[in-house]
Amino acid sequence: MDQLPALTRVFSYLSLLTIGGGMAAFPEMKVLIVDVHHWLTAEQLTHVYSTGQMSPGPNMMMVAEVGQLVSGPLGALVCAVAFFVPTGILTFLVGRLWKRLANWPWRDSIQKGLGPVAIGLAVAGLITFGKTAVTGWLTLILGLLTFIAVVRTKINPVYFILGGAVVGFFALR
Repeated sequence: MDQLPALTRVFSYLSLLTIGGGMAAFPEMKVLIVDVHHWLTAEQLTHVYSTGQMSPGPNMMMVAEVGQLVSGPLGALVCAVAFFVPTGILTFLVGRLWKRLANWPWRDSIQKGLGPVAIGLAVAGLITFGKTAVTGWLTLILGLLTFIAVVRTKINPVYFILGGAVVGFFALR
């Protein structure tokens, strides 16, 4: 119960870093959840995040799992609300403003500038995630092969995720 205010602060802040998707917030999420508050280990966060990516619905519902692990069902609710409400409100307000600024000369420049920022944040998240997820040669090779296959084929990435889970279950126990 005493962690609820901290969970609220952390996940409200993290919600504002998700430009480009949840992976963009992962580096800061790791710092706050693992290094600062010690709520989870890096491995636990990686597992929770990975499971969230496989789950149906919004993949960042994994924040509720972090809250559950820290403070039970109320922690799950607090984390979900703190993570989704600020971003939802901000998106609503910016969307309304964006329509009104349709002819503003800076609008196109802002849109073009946010693309590289989103990609940079997502790549930073991928690197942070990879430092925990890649634990040896087998996981490195599996990750590289998956990346190449996803880039070169039109196969749904969920099959690669499931395949990785099967390989991990049998080869990495």
